[in-house]
Amino acid sequence: MAKIEFNEHEKASIVAKIKLYFSEELDQHIAQFDAEFLLDFFNEEIGAYHYNRGLADARTILEEKLETITDAFYEIEKPTEFAR
Repeated sequence: MAKIEFNEHEKASIVAKIKLYFSEELDQHIAQFDAEFLLDFFNEEIGAYHYNRGLADARTILEEKLETITDAFYEIEKPTEFAR
């Protein structure tokens, strides 16, 4: 798996959310560097779990759509004397 990386805009947005969470939920101030460090930690240690869950969800959706497409093929298939 490739390393999960965010562009500068994404990283700034996530870091701002971390700082806001610490302030509002934990009543603590967290410095910019510390919030970035925490983001990097979660990204490296927990990111793969979220990534894999996203892949599993996408796989499920794709399998459901493929089943629908396969059913649609059978619906429009014309009968012939040839069996499968």
